[in-house]
Amino acid sequence: MVPDLDLDPKRLLDLTLGSLLLVLTAPLLAAAALTLTLSARHPGGAFTHGRRVGKEGRVFTVRSLATRRHRLDLLSRLPHVVSGEMSLVGPAPLAPGDPRAAAPWRRSVRPGLTGLAQVRRRSPMPWDEPALLDQHYVEQYWIGLDLVILLRTPAAALAPYDGDAPVPRIPAQGHLSDTDHRPRGYSAAG
Repeated sequence: MVPDLDLDPKRLLDLTLGSLLLVLTAPLLAAAALTLTLSARHPGGAFTHGRRVGKEGRVFTVRSLATRRHRLDLLSRLPHVVSGEMSLVGPAPLAPGDPRAAAPWRRSVRPGLTGLAQVRRRSPMPWDEPALLDQHYVEQYWIGLDLVILLRTPAAALAPYDGDAPVPRIPAQGHLSDTDHRPRGYSAAG
């Protein structure tokens, strides 16, 4: 696929850093793909395929390594960043049938490999709902935010995830609910 040459600062960052990361991780990704192909545990092949909604509502097929070890599945999506279907940073890519995919703010940007929701999943902030964080990212976007998220992603990606673990509270923070931070009329569905 021919890379999208719309070279705004975000796209330039995606193209340069995405290409560099792809070159640096290619041997690791190739070894992982070969291992998965030869493994009896993955009879369907080394890659999973799924349709996702991209910028302006375009549907594309995302290919990922069929492993979550060391987040190689995310690194294997780097070709989608270089081609312009995805961005390094952005809202999570959603399936076409997901009602959240129709939100106008979501359709104005490319989905990302990582995003504010991914790096804040362990945050003590009470408003940790991924859809709200994705919307906040789009509405408050600037290139510096992408750089901060990219710097925090390795630690967040390598941290063990226990979805049932309680989020620690900061005593001075109080006991606010998620709804205390939502704009009037907000709906996670879009």
